[in-house]
Amino acid sequence: MGRIVYKSPRDLDRMREAGYIVSTALAALRDAVAPGVSTHELDRLALDLVRKHGGTPSFLGYKGYPASICASLNEEVVHGIPSKSRVLREGDVVSLDIGVRLKGFHADSALSVPVGRVPAELTRLLDVTRESLYEGIRAIRHRGRLQDISGAIQAHVERHGFSIVREMVGHGVGRNLHEEPQIPNYVSPEQQNPLLMEGMTLAIEPMVNAGGAEIEILPDGWTVVTTDRKVSAHFEHTVAITRNGYEVLTLGPHDSGDWIKAPLRPSLAGVVGVR
Repeated sequence: MGRIVYKSPRDLDRMREAGYIVSTALAALRDAVAPGVSTHELDRLALDLVRKHGGTPSFLGYKGYPASICASLNEEVVHGIPSKSRVLREGDVVSLDIGVRLKGFHADSALSVPVGRVPAELTRLLDVTRESLYEGIRAIRHRGRLQDISGAIQAHVERHGFSIVREMVGHGVGRNLHEEPQIPNYVSPEQQNPLLMEGMTLAIEPMVNAGGAEIEILPDGWTVVTTDRKVSAHFEHTVAITRNGYEVLTLGPHDSGDWIKAPLRPSLAGVVGVR
């Protein structure tokens, strides 16, 4: 494991501001999802909104990535490239992932959205994936262990009969979009298991499949799909570890209100969970 970078109060202030832009953009994207809308249109919406707020898209140009968001449809797990030819249809599921850089710091978040009416089983997949993210966050304790997060996510997903993608993991985030530590969504003996310490900032992101856990990368070099081509879902938040628990830096109006006692609203203050 490489070096974990701990954030100062000033650093966290900047990440809160980036997180606010992220949550604002995701709320706008969620509201724009409808049959007939292309993923290119969603990408342009996000780019314009991020720039309007003074940020820059974290993904645009990252290792050659050509867009501002990832828009992954149905069997696409992550890293789907927006395109004018990818038009949303009734019954689809689209996973929207966005990062924003502001004042030298990144925040990163994602959610999966049904397009119109979807079958009940797909709704259940989305609910369980979102809930697993919340379970992982609620497992955070100062001086707890990273595998507390991983184990809580895994337990919730597998209890409901879905599969966890194992090759793709969450990560630290801050001055760099991807930092240490890696955050798997399952537990195994060979994984790193550092203490959760004040000042750590984590992008926690379960990726959950309706079918098997196996994935592959398409010839575009980016798009990750399920091998069995069954639907996948993806939810993510950027979270800071505090002395008393955690603070969710990317919480927005798309989040369910039943997992935390603090008011749910996008604000520069974030949302704090006291433990």
